[in-house]
Amino acid sequence: MRNFVKAASLAAVCVAGLAACAGMPAGPKAMTFFVTSQGPGNGGDLGGLEGADKHCQTLATAAGAGEREWHAYLSTQAPKLADPSAVNARDRIGTGPWQNAKGEVVARNVEELHSAKNNITKLSALDENGQPVNGRGDTPNKHDMLTGSRPDGTAFPGAPFSDMSCGNWTKSSAEGSAMTGHHDRVGPLAAPWASSWNSTHPTLGCSQEKIRPTGGDGLFYCFAVK
Repeated sequence: MRNFVKAASLAAVCVAGLAACAGMPAGPKAMTFFVTSQGPGNGGDLGGLEGADKHCQTLATAAGAGEREWHAYLSTQAPKLADPSAVNARDRIGTGPWQNAKGEVVARNVEELHSAKNNITKLSALDENGQPVNGRGDTPNKHDMLTGSRPDGTAFPGAPFSDMSCGNWTKSSAEGSAMTGHHDRVGPLAAPWASSWNSTHPTLGCSQEKIRPTGGDGLFYCFAVK
């Protein structure tokens, strides 16, 4: 009976997804995914993809995970509809698997990340220091993650369609907008789009002041490429 209880307890821990059962260590050096604890502070102007990647790298380095190469989960739009120069967020984050600072796996590969099987929630979408990020119901709410992406992780079409990436992450004015996702998977309505981690609604503008009213602070996701 005692052995049965021990086995049952171990099974429960494994179901909870702890790193010890998955064989994946926890801690900064093993971390391959995080939400930025702070944005650059200039709204949707992240310095382009290069600047956003650098921000991820800087935060990761400060947390003790700088030995990995880090990319921001962001898409960019092409200047024109038929232009193939758009960049898809899903194509720039490596192949996985990805885990947070506590060793909890959020997705095993790109396909799982963009499916209902991913494990991105408020409890798992931690910042680089392993701390939770404010969500809906917290003050202030910071659950809007900048992505510029559609649900499958691809870029929105370019002109004449709307700006969904704040001028490819170079705008900090009241004009323009950026698509966001909810890291806590909670929205104002019980609708699939409202609980998407990467594609819920656009910001009201590209300045820090225009990003905050809907529940954002210029934060975004960072993934280790390798």
